[in-house]
Amino acid sequence: MAEAGAGVPHGGDAALPSPPEEQELTRRLRRLYPAVNQEETPLPRSWSPKDKYNYIGLSQGNLRVHYKGHGKNHKDAASVRATHPIPAACGIYYFEVKIVSKGRDGYMGIGLSAQGVNLNRLPGWDKHSYGYHGDDGHSFCSSGTGQPYGPTFTTGDVIGCCVNLINNTCFYTKNGHSLGIAFTDLPSNLYPTVGLQTPGEIVDANFGQQPFVFDIEDYMREWQVKIQSTIKRFPIGGRLGEWQAMLQNMVSSYLVHHGYCSTATAFARITDTTIQEEQTSIKNRQRIQKLVLAGRVGEAIEATQQLYPGLLDHNPNLLFMLKCRQFVEMVNGTDSEVRCFSARSPRSQDSYPGSPSLSPRHGSNNSHVHSTGADSPTCSNGVVSMKSKQSHSKYPTLSSSSSSSSSSSPSSVNYSESNSTDSTKSQQHSSTSNQETSDSEMEMEAEHYPNGVLENSSTRIMNGTYKHEEILQTDESSMDSCPQRQLCGGNHAATERMIQFGRELQILSEQLCREYGKNTVHKKMLQDAFSLLAYSDPWNCPVGQQLDPIQREPVCAALNSAILESQNVPKQPPLMLALGQASECLRLMARVGLGSCSFARVDDYLH
Repeated sequence: MAEAGAGVPHGGDAALPSPPEEQELTRRLRRLYPAVNQEETPLPRSWSPKDKYNYIGLSQGNLRVHYKGHGKNHKDAASVRATHPIPAACGIYYFEVKIVSKGRDGYMGIGLSAQGVNLNRLPGWDKHSYGYHGDDGHSFCSSGTGQPYGPTFTTGDVIGCCVNLINNTCFYTKNGHSLGIAFTDLPSNLYPTVGLQTPGEIVDANFGQQPFVFDIEDYMREWQVKIQSTIKRFPIGGRLGEWQAMLQNMVSSYLVHHGYCSTATAFARITDTTIQEEQTSIKNRQRIQKLVLAGRVGEAIEATQQLYPGLLDHNPNLLFMLKCRQFVEMVNGTDSEVRCFSARSPRSQDSYPGSPSLSPRHGSNNSHVHSTGADSPTCSNGVVSMKSKQSHSKYPTLSSSSSSSSSSSPSSVNYSESNSTDSTKSQQHSSTSNQETSDSEMEMEAEHYPNGVLENSSTRIMNGTYKHEEILQTDESSMDSCPQRQLCGGNHAATERMIQFGRELQILSEQLCREYGKNTVHKKMLQDAFSLLAYSDPWNCPVGQQLDPIQREPVCAALNSAILESQNVPKQPPLMLALGQASECLRLMARVGLGSCSFARVDDYLH
């Protein structure tokens, strides 16, 4: 018989699937094996051109296997393994092989083998090798002697191999019908394997490139129900009340952590739990978070220093992160340091629908921060300032005065932002004003933080995208004159202030380096921030992702955690720690080969 595929070089032709096909394969594999982290444990997608015997030829994207040996006897058998072993996190793994041609004798084996098993043999003949052979229908379990198992298979048949990593068994299918369990007590880290022995034998593999003939998803659903039922039946016994109280406290602390003051209060009242933090403190943190998420980092720093004196002095890494983020927001035109200039300019960043802008709700009233002392913050041009006692920092303060010199000594530079404008004293800090503020605070519960990002009725920041209702009313003439975003809102004075701020940030970096040694994280943070100035359009440059509002979220989370820790409150809510621990346990289960982790995903229980 003429040799099938003659002339194919060793390793086969390297024709790769077209991008659409590759994308479809990725989607199908993600749907079938959602618990698998394919960066850590890639799934098999084709046969390996490096892990095969010389008598094996590959073609069609390394999915077609043909025999090119002599085929005189069993010494001419040849096998090939897939590119990667089956990850335990699959839970249930399945692949199919179509017999394109049975060749001369149909001595074909389909199955599994461990890394290092001899490839000059059919699968199943050696230790840690398992196969179902087409010429006699026998199954071979690490032995040259087969056991009767199923029917023979020939040209046109589709043979499937299913590995159950939950109970370590394997069964085969023929043309969509299960043939029953073939192997038990399988080891982990097995590779899909196929072996051929006589000329003319050709098979095609399907690792998910096409829909399977057998309904593997229905089988997976059966096992998912079994695993979830086991979890639900876990014995709680007389500890139900104890567990309920624990869960209620975890939910309460989560609400408090993220500043959902009214919801936390209502939940505590219904469940008879105690809130560990005062409402004023919760609202203070909420205010600071809102400022950061709105890009008003300078105001957030000012409020933090006034409400939590010494916090940033004792957290130099956090202070530096905040200052770098403030510089980025100055480039963006959202920080108050530059907004106080651009607000008076017709070329303000606010003129563009696509750029961040603050709603009237973020004006002076909303910048009012609850203080436990007698000092009350007031706002001047959107900048928070205090009527009395300025905070003092041991680090070089980054002043708000545009006339500050880069050579100013630390003692001569004022950290307060009040120098950029004349601070005004509040005229309404009375019981009426306090009531209005209280009402305003209660309205915050109507605001939501999807993915930790602020969303309210007038300003919405969803998935990193700003949506401002007031922008719709922007004067069309101003939009026509400046259709693109500009550095610092297009204001020259604001740009000069940003550059001055950058010099002061560099001084802070140098002092931290002298005090604590070199810090590669600080260096990269500063370099990335300063790199924005190297491009005419910072929003569309290699480092432009920094300007995406979603990048404010980790900064906001770090500041919130630091504030909580300074108040002797856990910096992470127990609920998040529990979820993280559960997720890590599932990852560890996958690493040690416990396949049930695939059907016990945390996401399945977060409705």
